[in-house]
Amino acid sequence: MAPYFEPYSEYLADRGYSQVSYWKKTFLVSEFSRWLAQEKIAAGEITAAHQEAFLRYNAERRCPKRGDHIALASVTNWLQKNGIIEGKLVASADTSDVDRIVQEYESYLHEDRGLAPATLENYARAVRRFLTSICSTGELRLASVRATQITDYIRRKAPRDRTFASAKHVVTALRSFFRFARYRDYIQTDLAAAVPSVAGWSMASIPRAMPAECVRRLLDESKTWRTPAGLRDRAILLLLARLGLRAREIANLELGDIDWPEGRLSVHGKGRQERPLPLPHDVGQAIASYLKDGRPESTCRRVFLRSRAPFDGLGSHSDICQIVRRAIGRAGIETDVTGAHQLRHALAVDMLRQGLSLTEIGQMLRHRSPEATRRYAKVDLAGLREVALPWPGEAP
Repeated sequence: MAPYFEPYSEYLADRGYSQVSYWKKTFLVSEFSRWLAQEKIAAGEITAAHQEAFLRYNAERRCPKRGDHIALASVTNWLQKNGIIEGKLVASADTSDVDRIVQEYESYLHEDRGLAPATLENYARAVRRFLTSICSTGELRLASVRATQITDYIRRKAPRDRTFASAKHVVTALRSFFRFARYRDYIQTDLAAAVPSVAGWSMASIPRAMPAECVRRLLDESKTWRTPAGLRDRAILLLLARLGLRAREIANLELGDIDWPEGRLSVHGKGRQERPLPLPHDVGQAIASYLKDGRPESTCRRVFLRSRAPFDGLGSHSDICQIVRRAIGRAGIETDVTGAHQLRHALAVDMLRQGLSLTEIGQMLRHRSPEATRRYAKVDLAGLREVALPWPGEAP
């Protein structure tokens, strides 16, 4: 590991680790390097089994520190990204059957299907839960899976999900997995066709939007947040409430997507579509304040970074949802819904009440189908009263 020690040290320094964290990580690299030399293992030959063996060896010699496995994984990931270790690390013999098949399925989704990382993660999570539930003995036999097992699992799990959409995601993931399993000859029957559909009705729900007065209170409260994390959170809240961006679109926003002279923002939305949006003055001012006074120094091109080292971009939409949840609690707002999407709904409802058409709202929210915008008509009670037929006879 000696030839890579200095480049890796510079990599740690660029990611903003404190001096103590930097020392701990580089010390672990030195120990790992000595162990590899002792075992006569080249850096390019490192496998997952070697990582586990080193951690066991290290634990016998000294008191293991919490986070050693994460720090070691960071080293091997860096070696992979720089081409020193080719391909994914080979799983050890102790890896369970479920872990091995899920890893193979993830590779299939990424390399053969080209799915987005977030979709890949969601599918793999749903499949892992299913396989774990049917693999009680520890040995996974996909060829012995029966349609009744799938039906029973969906019947047990679907009602526990919060929404119809989340239950539908489980069904979609399982169908995808069984098509993969048949493609790889793990099963001989078409179990994808045996996955039942989850009952649901289009336009059955009403958009769960935060009340307008709560949105104003949240944004007013955010003006007092002057810490680096507070400046970041205010800019994110304004992007959600004023432009109706999705959480994932904010997490993926990069510095090059902001055209300051033109006052324009390029948003990478669903379906890998890029759409320009006007940058309102208050939103641009909040982003500029964060970039100037709150954003840590980093080589990462994402606009919004973690508030603690490593100073990488926010991981996914769930990070944005956590920021919104904390902001709502910090502002003292009591609400049953704390997700980021409710601010997008609140913008649509407010636009509707101001007299904008559904077509204009759909263009603002970048909906690909008019059906996605039509649901907001259910919150326009004044408009519905005008088109409602009179009740026959006397009103009850």
